Amino acid sequence: MASVVFDRVSKRYDRSYALKELSLTIEDREFLVLVGPSGSGKSTAMRMLAGLEEVSEGRVYIGERMVNHVPPRDRDIAMVFQSYALYPHMSVYDNMAFGLELRHLPRPEIRRRVEEAGRILGIEELLGRKPRQLSGGQRQRVALGRAIVRDPKVFLLDEPLSNLDAKLRVQTRAEISKLHQRLGTTFVYVTHDQVEAMTMATRIAVLKDGELQQAGTPHDLYHTPRNVFVAGFIGSPAINFLNAVVTGPDGESLRVVIGQALLELPGSLQQRLAAFRDRPLLLGIRPEHIYDREFVPQGIRPALARALVEVTELMGNETLLHLRLEDTPLLARVDARTHARPGQEIEIALDMERVYAFDPATEEAIAS
Repeated sequence: MASVVFDRVSKRYDRSYALKELSLTIEDREFLVLVGPSGSGKSTAMRMLAGLEEVSEGRVYIGERMVNHVPPRDRDIAMVFQSYALYPHMSVYDNMAFGLELRHLPRPEIRRRVEEAGRILGIEELLGRKPRQLSGGQRQRVALGRAIVRDPKVFLLDEPLSNLDAKLRVQTRAEISKLHQRLGTTFVYVTHDQVEAMTMATRIAVLKDGELQQAGTPHDLYHTPRNVFVAGFIGSPAINFLNAVVTGPDGESLRVVIGQALLELPGSLQQRLAAFRDRPLLLGIRPEHIYDREFVPQGIRPALARALVEVTELMGNETLLHLRLEDTPLLARVDARTHARPGQEIEIALDMERVYAFDPATEEAIAS
């Protein structure tokens, strides 16, 4: 087992950077997810760790060893790709054993490792089949098994669930989490899907345009985002952003104005936003912190406003309301008992204690 360190690592193509000065430590046995939109640099970081891309600047360590110039085969890592990359003419057993045969391991040891991996993944009965006889989920397990048999220091998984349907993705991500717990090995996982990141990771690193935005536990990123990008990327449904102005005479409590709506600010934000008096502000509030006035939970002292209902989506245990507050669209996740219907104007309750505040000039968080 081993830790992984990116020490000011950059990847440059001519004058443009695909990854810029990434500094990140992945602890031994940790499950770290690199997440971000296309072009954020997450796959580039993974490929440099695997040795499939050269490092332009900085150093990459696996354990105590700098691996910048170490060939991929000598890094003691195993990689699972987005495509299953199985040999179609080989059986499942032979696909899993192939890498071990290239390393000239004894046949009894190869059989032991393949059969053990088969038991771990629940594919013992499939070892004699060809890939064409398997479902997508079964093929993905075979790809995982091919990595497991190598007993590597670090597992690298590059969007391994992208080719699966929605139901199978949920099932397989749970299996991968269980696999990490069982093996106790360092996992580095790349995805653009923040739901995968939130449900699987012990820690998440969010990248944008080749730069690290924030690294922390799923709880940290969800509850204390560092900037607008992280707040908007983490969370499903996505956070609402509202352009507001802070107002209030000197010596009196501050409020925020959103269009014609005037909302009280809680005491937790009064001092932090004092410097923004009479200045624009960007507020963020998650859909689950906006309520139908009729069904506000106990213990919440919300700010009230009127909003137009545009669309309702009944999800069973909850309802999503697509609203319009003045000229601002809002999404609310409300109690399924709501009587709201499209075209109605209803009173909504915003939990201002759960509001995020950002400086619109820098997009950095002011208070959470």
